[in-house]
Amino acid sequence: MIRDTSETKEAKDFLKMPQFDLPLRELEQYAPERAEPTDFDAFWEKTLAEAASFSLDARFEEVEAGYTELVTEDVTFAGYGGHPIKGWMLRPRSASGPLPTVVTYIGYGGGRSLVGEWTAIPSTGVAHFVMDLRGQGAGHKSGDTPDQGVSGPHFGGHLTLGIDSPETYYYRRLFTDAVRAVEAAQAHPFVDPARVVISGGSQGGAIALASAALTPTVLQQAPLAAIVDVPFLSHIRRATEIVDTAPYGELVRYLGVQRGREEEIFNTLGYFDGVNFAARATMPALFSVGLLDDVCPPSCVYAAYNHYAGEKSMNVYPYNGHENGGAVQLAEHIRFQREIFASA
Repeated sequence: MIRDTSETKEAKDFLKMPQFDLPLRELEQYAPERAEPTDFDAFWEKTLAEAASFSLDARFEEVEAGYTELVTEDVTFAGYGGHPIKGWMLRPRSASGPLPTVVTYIGYGGGRSLVGEWTAIPSTGVAHFVMDLRGQGAGHKSGDTPDQGVSGPHFGGHLTLGIDSPETYYYRRLFTDAVRAVEAAQAHPFVDPARVVISGGSQGGAIALASAALTPTVLQQAPLAAIVDVPFLSHIRRATEIVDTAPYGELVRYLGVQRGREEEIFNTLGYFDGVNFAARATMPALFSVGLLDDVCPPSCVYAAYNHYAGEKSMNVYPYNGHENGGAVQLAEHIRFQREIFASA
């Protein structure tokens, strides 16, 4: 892992490694023109205003999970359309609060899973709110939240679900849930609403980018910072052109059948592209990238990073793919969170 790669000898050495995407020196400068719908801001303003018309109804019920040093709570709150969204809230049993809090968004196909997946962050002395993903949770982590807004034919997972229009697209619902999740976390009596960090990897990174852009527009206390690991849904069109792996492969297969609809579909996706959210996000952010990542290609990650409007840093893992830094990056999360919370 390296930081501030443009100024290090190691960065030049990494250009010699085999990779399928742009060389690192070019990645660091890669800021493609954004394909953004003219009513992008109006669309999200309307979406979030509709969501705010529903009571948040955040409920926290303590459960016995067997982790004696942690308080574990089953969470339910009202997301998009007032639909009930599940989650976990964990905090140190010895802490009296109000606590700094990390809100975590999960990768593609995952759900909130079992509590044991999430004990690392609250073990550092902060609260940890984990948002379940509507309609997902049959992939790498189990989930408990149905998607009540399913519409239209789609291929495979959720990438093409409701893609006929931005109003029906799956990620409209999911990104709205993410904003409401921050509000739900802030409603907890042990949480300091002024000290929240949002975090996610892959699809979770896409959600974190959206949340970083959208939460300051509607919440009295916006998150302090964002952690964005190998974000999915960034520079989407390029991703479909250079990789054939899932989930982007789902979109390729869909367009292979829905011939002639490319511009219509990519216009819908413009409302959800992380590059467009990045240009609106100003909170400090920690990014990461794996230079061998053929799921979320490095150039797509850097497209979001280089358009990100706030203070930012990138951790580069030159010999890693989509797993990026693994436990090393988790340690970086903890370091970054501590710095952010200490400065608040």
